[in-house]
Amino acid sequence: MTAYVVHQPAGQLASRCESILRALPDWFGNEGAIEEYVAHIDDLPTLMVTEGDADIGFLTLKLHGDQSADAYVLGVLSDRHRGGAGKAMFEAAERWLADQGVRFLQVKTVGASDSCVNYEKTRLFYKAIGFTELETFDKMIDWPCPCLIMIKTID
Repeated sequence: MTAYVVHQPAGQLASRCESILRALPDWFGNEGAIEEYVAHIDDLPTLMVTEGDADIGFLTLKLHGDQSADAYVLGVLSDRHRGGAGKAMFEAAERWLADQGVRFLQVKTVGASDSCVNYEKTRLFYKAIGFTELETFDKMIDWPCPCLIMIKTID
């Protein structure tokens, strides 16, 4: 079993997260999107996942009011997929969000009508950790492909 450490949410982590985003071109191949995410990460609570001294994943959260939050942006290095880091990251995030009084967590991803194999794996991951499909939008102003919103209740 790999010894991942999931660190408590902190700010000012954009530069560390940017290197992970850039290492995932199959998910984050749009330069404008990367720049937009990086511009906001420093001001949002971000959980970093490390293995030894190496950053291998992160999850940035955006709080919406008192009771809901969004998994704003996240990534785990491809060679660490299916090793437990993503699940551990969400479990830690949910504990932290519950302590903040948050009851609902949402995530936006590419919808099933887009035939991208990588996002099919992403949707399966979210379902495996308890997210439920809520609604798909064919197009959104700031999202050029089908956008699936998934939600879960935080216990």
